[in-house]
Amino acid sequence: MPISFPVSIQTFNVNSGPKKVVFYPQVCFLHNHSLKQLINQAIVFETQQLIYTQVGNMPSTVAEMLGSYEIKNNQRDVLSLSLLNYTYHDRAAHGMTYIKSLTFDLEKGSSIQLKDLFKSGSDYIGRISTIIQEQIKERDIQLLEPFNQIRPDQDFYIADKTLVVYFQLYEITPYVYGLPMFPISVYDLQDIVKEDGPLGRMAQNG
Repeated sequence: MPISFPVSIQTFNVNSGPKKVVFYPQVCFLHNHSLKQLINQAIVFETQQLIYTQVGNMPSTVAEMLGSYEIKNNQRDVLSLSLLNYTYHDRAAHGMTYIKSLTFDLEKGSSIQLKDLFKSGSDYIGRISTIIQEQIKERDIQLLEPFNQIRPDQDFYIADKTLVVYFQLYEITPYVYGLPMFPISVYDLQDIVKEDGPLGRMAQNG
């Protein structure tokens, strides 16, 4: 396997007053300038979208907003990160948190959607949905309605040798369950994973 190094990350923020600050990452010192621009523009766009989702058409006043991020994977030319936004509106029963994850294949210089991780024609939706159904049963997770299958563009991130598929608040569970996360070992998907893609790379030893 060719040597690859983690990308360097700097933290920036948008500050609009007390209890209202959004931190977000930006990639720096990447030799591929166009790729660096693609990544950073995508991060800024999604950060802004999260803010808009929280305040867009809400009639009430924002009392608190905290945006943060987590780098989930930064190795083997795979960068996967999550952007989080927690906002509390005046007189609301509770705050709301939304998460948006972004994954990039630095080797190919592209942004990655869930379908891009798998071989063409493979039933990744069915396979992942079955594993999630098993985890829901094993973990005794209460659902708002029966779970059938994920969306083709379901939210996900990569963390080492694990694909984590997740849902937003209220998407499939009551608020008390938080953001339901379903970690899936890459080895449980290996037969349908693109060998030269991000998950295939993560599955390699060495």
